[in-house]
Amino acid sequence: MTVFQSSKLIKIGGFAHVDSVFMGGAHPVVLQTMYKDALSAEDLEGEKGEALLSRIAGLKALGCKLLRFAVPSLDAADVLGKLSSMVSMPLVADIHFDYKIALRCLDYPIAKIRINPGNIGSSDRVEQVVSKAASKNIPIRIGVNAGSLPQDLRNLVDEKKMSRAEALVTTAERELAVFEEFNFQNVLVSMKSSSIKETVEANEILSGRSDVPLHLGITEAGPLISGVVRSAIAFHALLRQGIGATLRVSLSDTMENEVIAGREILGALAESSGEKINGVNIISCPRCGRAGFDTHGFTEKWKDYLYKLDKNITVAIMGCPVNGPGESKHADLGITGAGEKVLIFKHGEIIRTINKEDADAAFKEEVAKL
Repeated sequence: MTVFQSSKLIKIGGFAHVDSVFMGGAHPVVLQTMYKDALSAEDLEGEKGEALLSRIAGLKALGCKLLRFAVPSLDAADVLGKLSSMVSMPLVADIHFDYKIALRCLDYPIAKIRINPGNIGSSDRVEQVVSKAASKNIPIRIGVNAGSLPQDLRNLVDEKKMSRAEALVTTAERELAVFEEFNFQNVLVSMKSSSIKETVEANEILSGRSDVPLHLGITEAGPLISGVVRSAIAFHALLRQGIGATLRVSLSDTMENEVIAGREILGALAESSGEKINGVNIISCPRCGRAGFDTHGFTEKWKDYLYKLDKNITVAIMGCPVNGPGESKHADLGITGAGEKVLIFKHGEIIRTINKEDADAAFKEEVAKL
């Protein structure tokens, strides 16, 4: 999708071992997610460490460009700092209240800092963080949430003298003024609410007043289904206007599903605009009483593998020969069931008829040929 046409271009990463990510300008919308658990030193060692590195590599393969971690202590900062030297994925430190944690993170190749200057403390503490980030050319994201507005603005909202959307914008503008005071330009802004209306309005207002790159998200969006629906509606409203440089689908679900959801939302928006969709496009039928093939189980088993492929292909997973090859003639590869057999087809033409127990191996062989 076309991104918010900000005159500011933010570069994230850039260390020798870290992939660079660009936000703003004409660059594509950047997908990101957040690590769901506390990170300890033991998580970087042995089998746990191998599993963590493998999972981060998997997120990258799915299309995630940034991975954010909560950093509640100095020890957590050291752990994240060590991890940042072990992966190519740019890692983001999310910090609240203690400016010393931000300073410690900046001793490592952390790609970005997320703070709310209003809860970091006095002006001199903010200046220390900003000065150190500037010296290392590390960007900072100002994170503003509806649940943590300044007291004076909360009062105005409660008294119905100001909308919550305007309060979000006013808070962001106050924080931006702090950065301007220290002549720090390497900054992004997020303004999130659990309300679609408030989130959309806040981002529309600020995008009309500032060229700062915007990170989009519905906070506390909910479980998988409701969270995806709510996020999709908000992102559609904003991205259609060219507002948004990066986004996260915040779900009470896995990081992988957050990335896949974001990827599918961007793909659907691109398709609806007549743009070409890059990457693997999975289509699958909902299944009915005619089904001779477990589309649900097969799709769940293979979706992560398929999404991680660096191929521009459409794969169809269909339930029966009635709607299988016929309805998915455009698919580069498809699979469906017919009685006790499984059919594999390309562009509607059946190329293999196999036993059900051979379906996985045969499917993988044919995917590899594409």
